[in-house]
Amino acid sequence: MKQLALGVRLRADAIFESFSPGSNTELLSALRGPDSVPLWLWGSHGSGKTHLLQAVCAAAGQIAAYFPLNRTSALPPAALVGFESCRVLCLDDVDAVAGDLEWERALFRLFNEAAELRTRLVFAAAAAPRQLEWSLNDWRSRAAACVVYQLRDLDDAGRLEALRLRAAQRGLQLPQDTSEYLLRRIPRDLPSLFEILDHLDEASLVAQRRLTIPFIRDALEKLARKKS
Repeated sequence: MKQLALGVRLRADAIFESFSPGSNTELLSALRGPDSVPLWLWGSHGSGKTHLLQAVCAAAGQIAAYFPLNRTSALPPAALVGFESCRVLCLDDVDAVAGDLEWERALFRLFNEAAELRTRLVFAAAAAPRQLEWSLNDWRSRAAACVVYQLRDLDDAGRLEALRLRAAQRGLQLPQDTSEYLLRRIPRDLPSLFEILDHLDEASLVAQRRLTIPFIRDALEKLARKKS
């Protein structure tokens, strides 16, 4: 896997099998399919864009690369040179460079060279390409040529399934009543839920306890006291 010189690492849990699709089954089919048409997925913070881009890379193996554009302040646009030769390239947080003419020129060049090499491009951003304020018309037209999917937020049933999958990946059993208890007690966005699950995983290992409601209640109270 080609990596950046920025300490970027793919998360081990970012695979398709640990993603709760909810109403995003068509998007997942497109990402898992062999089609080389450029894809653009967009959605709210915490909806799972980074998870899915890294899952694409994990499924492709050594022929893929992941490039997060929200770290571009430490890099020149020339940092993209060479990535067009990857068989699969996932570019995250593309909206972070909207309005930056030099970065848009680099993306335009990358798009054209990737098309010649039949490199698969997958973009992720906070908005659809036509909704972003681009400076370069040529890049605006290339971005708009992607097949666009909105990554829709999960409902409560989807969040429960996401928790179950993440817990199972860690070897944890998360009963239905325990998951529902968590949803009632903490913010329902997935980053918050997963952060709490990480804390509970560590606490259960230390205490050698299962994730029951009484144990979770006690662990959350201790965490709240620590933060206060």
